[in-house]
Amino acid sequence: MESNGKFFNEFKSDTFNTDERYNLAYKRVKRIKGFYIHLLVYVLVNSFLIVQIYNGSNDHIFWRWETFSTALFWGIGLGSHWISVFGRNIFFSKDWENRKIQEFLDKEKKEKWE
Repeated sequence: MESNGKFFNEFKSDTFNTDERYNLAYKRVKRIKGFYIHLLVYVLVNSFLIVQIYNGSNDHIFWRWETFSTALFWGIGLGSHWISVFGRNIFFSKDWENRKIQEFLDKEKKEKWE
């Protein structure tokens, strides 16, 4: 799977013709659409399960591990799907790394001349 930064660097490149850029964008849109469908199914199925368990039980049975275990483990899988679609470097992207490196170099340069 390609990282978010790699995709956009390839997309911005002038070496790709219009068809290749369209194909990259199309694949990206399909992956995003797949994630949102997965999210919708997750919400609908787990809402249905929790409502069914709530309506068919008394209060102490509702708050058991089994009631929420499906939502928890499926949620972990959904989180993995999110990472694969939107990238692992959402907070510490390559751009962030480059800015921090430049910040440290500027700081070191400033301290050296003072």
